[in-house]
Amino acid sequence: MVCEKCEKKLSKVIVPDKWKEGASNTTEAGGRKVNENKLLSKKKRWTPYGNTKCIICKQQVHQDAKYCHTCAYSKGVCAMCGKQVLDTKFYKQSNV
Repeated sequence: MVCEKCEKKLSKVIVPDKWKEGASNTTEAGGRKVNENKLLSKKKRWTPYGNTKCIICKQQVHQDAKYCHTCAYSKGVCAMCGKQVLDTKFYKQSNV
């Protein structure tokens, strides 16, 4: 659960450029190599889970967030910035 401000950060997608003249993923005129994985050929490799961990339970988080989904929902905060989003005062939640 994220706030409205942080929803914009979630829309990032790793997709190659559209196939057209001048795109960086074409094979002609100094474009990319044949059978080259663009994610692995960079110096800084992309890791799907990153190095970020939840502040509360120390579980790995798959986005640029402070809290995992479970902890964010139980506390009622935005997973990315920690802003209070939901009032969980009258919720019946277990400690598990």
